[in-house]
Amino acid sequence: MNIKKFVDRRKELRISQVKMCEGICTQSTLSKFESSGRVPSLVILTQLCTRIGLTIDDLNSDEISSTNQIQKQLDTAERQLAMGDYQTVLQTISAIDEEQISPIPLRIQFYYLRGMLNALINRAPEVVLYDFSQILNDLDERHDTIFSQLAYVGSGLTYIRKQQFERAQFYFCKVNDFIKTQLEKPQSDDDPRRDDLRLLTLIFYTAYYYALQDQLKTSDELIDTGMNLCSIKHVTYYLPRLKFLAAENAIREKKEKDHVEGLMIEARVFAHLNKNQIITVKLAALRNRYAKGLDLKDLLP
Repeated sequence: MNIKKFVDRRKELRISQVKMCEGICTQSTLSKFESSGRVPSLVILTQLCTRIGLTIDDLNSDEISSTNQIQKQLDTAERQLAMGDYQTVLQTISAIDEEQISPIPLRIQFYYLRGMLNALINRAPEVVLYDFSQILNDLDERHDTIFSQLAYVGSGLTYIRKQQFERAQFYFCKVNDFIKTQLEKPQSDDDPRRDDLRLLTLIFYTAYYYALQDQLKTSDELIDTGMNLCSIKHVTYYLPRLKFLAAENAIREKKEKDHVEGLMIEARVFAHLNKNQIITVKLAALRNRYAKGLDLKDLLP
């Protein structure tokens, strides 16, 4: 609450504290509000604001503006993360002051994004898992939201980086079960409860995990699920990466060359439509390795 705005307006109107309080509250109440930030009752604060031509919303406008700005930054970072643009996500997240985030939904989103980014750029496990513990042990301790599932994915990716696949399996099995449950729910195309981009994040990385484990059939099924969801919901951020992963799987499954080439062309087209230069570059590397018969496992889409 911008108390300074209140004080400045009162002084601008040359209204003393004594006159300001008349018929509303004691001078002590006003003094404690102005000097110590002790907010009076809603009725009293409304009357005080009215006396100097302000509303309570006027006092909260800066905080609301700041919250809206943080929300925009986090949403932008989430889209960038979906496209694999980790450098830009790092810049966006680093520009946000963690201490300025008050609303719990924004705090959860912030810890998810920072934790996931740190997992993907191979930061130390204790750094990654700290952010996810904020979600799993505090902000969503009942694990009711999709953010707990996203924290599982990030934790699983961290263990993949450390070659601890049994621990990674624990998390990805949980996430795979969650995906199945979500897809079985009857929901309309415009159901606001369903966060499609986050669900696609779960699907994509779980498909990637199963591909690493050479469970290519399960991976392919998840890829198809993801692409269908992209089509139905008109969410295209993950399409280039899903097509890229499908091409990788097809190569490892020794599919016909025309089929593999078709998938790579589709990945390139979707990358162009989404302005995803990162996948375009990785496709060139994939083509080169495919032509030379080299291993593909370290090419994260």
